[in-house]
Amino acid sequence: MEEDARAKVAAALKRQREELLRLILEVSFERRKVTLSSGKESHFYLDLRKTLMRPRGIALAGQLVLAKLMSGPWVDSVGGMAVGAVPLVSAVLAAAAGDPATKLVGFFVRKQAKAHGLSRQIEGAFAPGQTVALVEDTTTTGGSTLEALDVVTAAGGKVARVLCVVDRGEGAVEAFAGRGITLEPLFTRADLPV
Repeated sequence: MEEDARAKVAAALKRQREELLRLILEVSFERRKVTLSSGKESHFYLDLRKTLMRPRGIALAGQLVLAKLMSGPWVDSVGGMAVGAVPLVSAVLAAAAGDPATKLVGFFVRKQAKAHGLSRQIEGAFAPGQTVALVEDTTTTGGSTLEALDVVTAAGGKVARVLCVVDRGEGAVEAFAGRGITLEPLFTRADLPV
């Protein structure tokens, strides 16, 4: 009985993953020469905001990232660098709302601390001592998420996991490995028609 339930969940996740990839390729993937935020040139571009700003895209991404989170070491909170990670953090929290036992909370990291109010650089439900998963829509070199990792660590958080929707395969895996963290993408460059 339990095996049947697991098989059904695995089949549903596989269908969701396939649907999300189709949507990404339809609305977010372009073959053209671009300069990326890392400064590197590429012959393809991924604008996952176009996927994540659609109801089905954001729902699928949130469910799939949450499923990945639940299949590994648990964390107290999920966050990432503003602005790119904010929709994904929100999607994961929305997906987690369906399970009352889930105590997952979220946050985002500003590039700089605010110059007014409480002068925070980390906004949301982050607290020192939390075990954290950082998320990002697309990783190339991992630069912005590494910045978030440094800020969270300096504030007393323990970054245990880093997840992304798509890893472009251009150095992020190695950058996080250098910090003792395995990058956990939903999709890699091998899933793209490049």
